[in-house]
Amino acid sequence: MADPYRRVRLSLFALTLLTGIGLSSWVTRTPAVRDAVDASTAGMGLILFGLSVGSMAGVLSAGAFVRRHGARPVIVVGAVLTVLGIAVIGLGAGASTAWGVFVGLLLVGLGGGLGEIGLNIEAAAVETATRRPVLPLLHGCFSLGTVVGALAGIGLTAQQFPVFWHLLAVTAVMAALAVWAFPGIPAGTGRVPGRGPARARPVAGGPRTRARRPSVWRDSRLLLIGVVVLAMAFAEGSANDWLPLLMVDGHGVSATSGSLVYAGFALAMTVGRFAGGPFVVRYGRATVLSVSAVGGAIGVAGVAFAPNPVLAGIAVALWGLGASLGFPVAISAAGDDPERGAERVSAVATSGYLAFLVGPPLLGFLGEHAGLRQAMLVVMALLVVAAIAARGARSRPTPVDEPVEPRPVA
Repeated sequence: MADPYRRVRLSLFALTLLTGIGLSSWVTRTPAVRDAVDASTAGMGLILFGLSVGSMAGVLSAGAFVRRHGARPVIVVGAVLTVLGIAVIGLGAGASTAWGVFVGLLLVGLGGGLGEIGLNIEAAAVETATRRPVLPLLHGCFSLGTVVGALAGIGLTAQQFPVFWHLLAVTAVMAALAVWAFPGIPAGTGRVPGRGPARARPVAGGPRTRARRPSVWRDSRLLLIGVVVLAMAFAEGSANDWLPLLMVDGHGVSATSGSLVYAGFALAMTVGRFAGGPFVVRYGRATVLSVSAVGGAIGVAGVAFAPNPVLAGIAVALWGLGASLGFPVAISAAGDDPERGAERVSAVATSGYLAFLVGPPLLGFLGEHAGLRQAMLVVMALLVVAAIAARGARSRPTPVDEPVEPRPVA
């Protein structure tokens, strides 16, 4: 029997791959961009703040848009803005203007924030319908995209290829993927019909009004999941934002070697996400999240305290493996609700994007005063907290334990 969800999954995977390619293409060129705009470490933190602000604007507005219009238009708009943002970053770097790079990152963040919520809601719905792991594979495609983009960026960095032409070529590849993927995204997922004023219970002699549903954050289990998502997103985002510069400035390697270490991190993330599904099914979400957080904390500590770049590079691999499953598995746990799954996914993803908001400038300012290696201890501490909070993913049975025959897409 043909799998009715195959085209949907492939489209979701392609759009997530697109985002990973764009992000890593930018990250591998951060040393060159920093030199092009003549920015200090703190100045780069402020430039990266554009990505944070855009991400938060996107993620905070995405939930309402999904409830009103469904996930599909949110995903489409997010992908378009991401592609456009990469092009603007290239233009800003080519013109040696920090503001141009800031605006490009703002667009990438806005598109990524919108798309992240929409893609996770859509993937969680497919996972619930098929009762098979989808979210680890979805985020694995993002990591695969970062590997592809990073390897291309490493080669072009070694050749001192102009950032402008590099990012222009990346824009063309991303646009092609988006055009292919858009038709495969179904309409209506996550949309709540008849959105309007809340209705209250009828009161004798009084008008009928709509009752407000309690906030999903009143669920203590979801609060713990939100903490895990925040810490794991901080750990992943810290590497995406700072790892090449951390290796260049903190361990004295070349720009090409710094990009190569970042590619190793992305590869470790990819392996962890593609191989992690069976571990989630066998050991459960809570155990996987706890072990992942502890492993990530050990890896971050290794990068911070390693006496030489070789040991730091090995620790980066552990950092990547530890961070790989945290975000998708926690999102899966949040979406495991028959009535409010989309709303819960949106809520915990928002907590994750708080990490993207505070992460770049916080680590930038700490790095300016204490060094980037010492600044990474904040990441390590958050991962320790996540290991403790991971028990919040234990309460409900996983929807992937008992595979069922998939239902056709409406």
